[in-house]
Parts: sequence; structure tokens; C-alpha cells
Amino acid sequence: MSPRGPVTQPDYQAMAEFRYQIRRFLRFSESAARQAGLEPQQYLMLLALKGLPDGQSGRIGALAERLQIQHHSTVELVDRLEKRGMVRRRRSENDRREVMLELSPRGEKVLRDLALYHREELRELAPGLVRSLKKAVTETRRPARAARPERRA
Repeated sequence: MSPRGPVTQPDYQAMAEFRYQIRRFLRFSESAARQAGLEPQQYLMLLALKGLPDGQSGRIGALAERLQIQHHSTVELVDRLEKRGMVRRRRSENDRREVMLELSPRGEKVLRDLALYHREELRELAPGLVRSLKKAVTETRRPARAARPERRA
């Protein structure tokens, strides 16, 4: 990765503002998950499982990638959610060695309630998030150099 040009004070301010806006939403999300009786990572797992892109199925590896956590951490998270009745494991019909994950009805309800709450918050925070993202990715205009007077020979 090769940086383009210097980083200016407005660049730092824009990146810091974007990070602040993201953190506001994440803090809200963590608090909402805890109020619903889940750890934030458990909510993220439910959301990742329900929101997998078309063509992807609920495999541990896919969820580990989506959550950006290690395989063994994903297994532990699934174990805890399974004990709470939020997810179920089932064998793949194509390959019996493969374990697929799915939300239970209880997991679906908890996720739906939290997703509605999160969507409301995103609608409120969206203008600030979008504005700060645009500033963070737009190069700051640097003051133009003053034109030099022409020299006469």
C-alpha cells in the first residue's frame, strides 16, 4: 500500500470523526444486545448467520470469516448459543461430515427484535455516518500555491 501525499490535519479530523460515528453505533449495539440478554458477539453471530450472502450456508468457517474471528472462537460462540436455544446444528444433506447452523425460532425472534431496534438507530445515525465517511475518503483540498509573478528578462 503506497500512501498518496501528506496527511493533513483535516484528514486526521475526518478519520477521527468517522471512527467516532462508527463507535457511537457500536456502543449502542453492544448495549442493546446486553439489554436483550445477549453478549454483543452472540448478537453478531445471529446476525451473521441470518444475513449470509446468497449462496453461502451456515458453516463455521463462513461465520468465522464474517465475524473476523478464529475458527475455535466461532465454535465456542455457537456452543453457547446452542445451549441457550438460539441456534441449531444439523448435518448437511450433501456431505454428512459437514455441520450446518441455523437459527432456532427463539433465535429468530430475539434477532428480529434487535434488528428492528438497530435499524431505527441506524436511521438516526445515518446522516452523520455518511457525512463523516465522505469526508474521510475525500482528499482534503490543499491550499493552492500563490502564483509567482512573471520575471522579465
